[in-house]
Amino acid sequence: MNDLSCLPAPIEATPQKRHRTIPVKVGGVTVGGGAPIVVQSMTNTDTADIDGTVSQVAALVRQGSELVRITVDRDEAAAAVPYIREKLLKRGVNVPLVGDFHYIGHKLLADHPACAEALDKYRINPGNVGFKDKRDRQFSAIVEMAIKHDKAVRIGANWGSLDQELLTHLMDMNAKTANPIDARSVTREALVQSALLSAARAEEIGLAKSNIILSAKVSGVQDLISVYRMLAARSDYAIHLGLTEAGMGSKGIVASSAALGILLQEGIGDTIRVSLTPEPNGDRTLEVKVAQEILQTMGFRTFVPLVAACPGCGRTTSTVFQELARDIQDWISTSMPEWKSRYVGVENLNVAVMGCIVNGPGESKHADIGISLPGTGETPTAPVFIDGQKAATLRGPTIAAEFKTMVGEYIEKRFG
Repeated sequence: MNDLSCLPAPIEATPQKRHRTIPVKVGGVTVGGGAPIVVQSMTNTDTADIDGTVSQVAALVRQGSELVRITVDRDEAAAAVPYIREKLLKRGVNVPLVGDFHYIGHKLLADHPACAEALDKYRINPGNVGFKDKRDRQFSAIVEMAIKHDKAVRIGANWGSLDQELLTHLMDMNAKTANPIDARSVTREALVQSALLSAARAEEIGLAKSNIILSAKVSGVQDLISVYRMLAARSDYAIHLGLTEAGMGSKGIVASSAALGILLQEGIGDTIRVSLTPEPNGDRTLEVKVAQEILQTMGFRTFVPLVAACPGCGRTTSTVFQELARDIQDWISTSMPEWKSRYVGVENLNVAVMGCIVNGPGESKHADIGISLPGTGETPTAPVFIDGQKAATLRGPTIAAEFKTMVGEYIEKRFG
């Protein structure tokens, strides 16, 4: 009965080997080449508002953004960039800044050399860098500026601003074939070709492959998966991953998690952004938190201690465990900036806050430190487990405060 030899070999649910890409240095951060997947974000402030932009960049970095992109859309914004960099450094925030250029990037970089120098990476959209005969000239001007200042470039094709000349050409070619494919597939191909042809042109001009990152963003989950599989199969450039215009709230979070999760599991993606639409006056840092949680949930990186908590059921009509789980989660989040400097490896901590005796003790034993609170109508006792062993039993109205103290003591003992 206990002989397991007849069972089939286990199927390991582990990520595929990372897609081989050329590493790119963006300031002090390495993207690609097997380096940890980088989390990035983008401000939504007017870049000409220096103080407002500095504050938001600093907030994004505190949350964990390792690259931050800012809009450079006009002279006032370009002129502000070196001052933004200066003020960030005075705050002790040394994060690589990415300039987002559309339409007149060539002119802004030429007219504002201090901006060109202060940025760590330029983002070019091949669909709107210029049109007709101006396209190659203006694209070349930005690439030449990147070469001059030794900056990385992200060539970011986008479904919403696709090179219409290229798309029309591919549509015409497809129509003449014996077995034409559907228009959506042609559009996906155009998006991939836009990125790859632009990268090849950048190399012809003289930009090193080790300074090129590619992206091809769309807003549909299945389209994104298809496009990035194509991009990864046909190049070894470092890849920036993201579902563009993902949406607001749970819709944006779920769509981004589904799309990015599949691609990351397949080994595709060197840096990611979760493009969430914030609520009016909402917290921009949420997109950083979601990106981190995707990577940590899938086992690619660790950023903060994990708190496992049961969903609750008819046995847990009391709100005690919900309140404790929330308090522990919030406490960990606000404490992490200080803990990172004091406790090496604290991000690997696992905490469990369970609501009743059904799965509570077992789940708590699996965590580094866990508590199993009493369910409705059960004896008001809460066993605490540390490293798989029962360490204490808490009772009374101070259960939450006592457990929080025990978590703090555990962190100090293990990581101090």
